[in-house]
Amino acid sequence: MISIIAAVDQNMGIGFQNQLLYWLPNDLKHFKSLTTGHTIVMGRKTFESLPKGALPNRRNIVLTSDKTAQYPGADTFSSLEEVIDNCQKDEHLFIIGGESVYRQAINLANTLYLTEIDGKAGDVDAYFPSIDKKMWKEKSREIHPIDEKHPCSYAFVEYVRK
Repeated sequence: MISIIAAVDQNMGIGFQNQLLYWLPNDLKHFKSLTTGHTIVMGRKTFESLPKGALPNRRNIVLTSDKTAQYPGADTFSSLEEVIDNCQKDEHLFIIGGESVYRQAINLANTLYLTEIDGKAGDVDAYFPSIDKKMWKEKSREIHPIDEKHPCSYAFVEYVRK
């Protein structure tokens, strides 16, 4: 099972200078609840952006073209195909970024877990790939309003491949 998880703004922006566009505590909790106990796959820059390194209670995998690179607490592979070959059949993989890894994985994924943010970030240099509505069906949507900790309304949306 391959799932993609991302937070996107209204223009499908996901980041700027290797940082998230919005700080939404409930999105971080949602991410943790979905990915804990599973395998997370990310690019090198995404791993380097994690404030404390490898995320606990998950198998961390870093995709990198540098075959000698080592990242504490993470396995490294040079392609998604190599990742899949080195995972158990029942292992649930969550692709967590960045842009190039999302683009490589979008055609392999079964499920998309997107936090759709009601806002347009000013500075964006990384985008999520377009979602072809012919390929994906919205399964669920959980809407959350603005509050004291969340400057924008947002929705947790699950898409499944048709």
